[in-house]
Amino acid sequence: MGRPCHFALFDLQPAFRLDLAQLSARYRELAKTMHPDRFADAPERDQRLALEHSASLNEAYQTLKNAPRRALYLLALRGRELPMEVTVQDPEFLLQQMRLREELEDLQDSADVAGVAAFKRRLKQAQDELDAGFAACWDDARRREEAERLVRRMQFLDKLSHEVRQLEERLDD
Repeated sequence: MGRPCHFALFDLQPAFRLDLAQLSARYRELAKTMHPDRFADAPERDQRLALEHSASLNEAYQTLKNAPRRALYLLALRGRELPMEVTVQDPEFLLQQMRLREELEDLQDSADVAGVAAFKRRLKQAQDELDAGFAACWDDARRREEAERLVRRMQFLDKLSHEVRQLEERLDD
């Protein structure tokens, strides 16, 4: 990778488990020192570099603060880019996805606020379990396929979690 590693920008070792509060604080600190506005009177080259650095920092932060994106990035650092299209050789999870989607649709149709809250808690628990599983195997070459399967599951639950938050907002209105 030509650009500095996302972890290096934050003086971190590549790892799945991160202190997100610390990451956020470090991001704000770095963003302040590199903000393009601070270079408004600087030569054009310095302005451009500040803008590029600011964009890189922002991209790194967005990647590292999101568990599935961080997981994909770690696999990429180990030389394994996951194809974006998901070839699902995970029938058990496919079935679980369909059930979760149907359950969310039912909750939406019934506008069940308490049900949505309970669904969200179960989803968070499932995400925590996937995170723990990925943390245990991502750096072990012999468990590469398992890590990749877990990332795909993480991506799905992350997307579903986003849809749950949108549903909550609509039900709150």
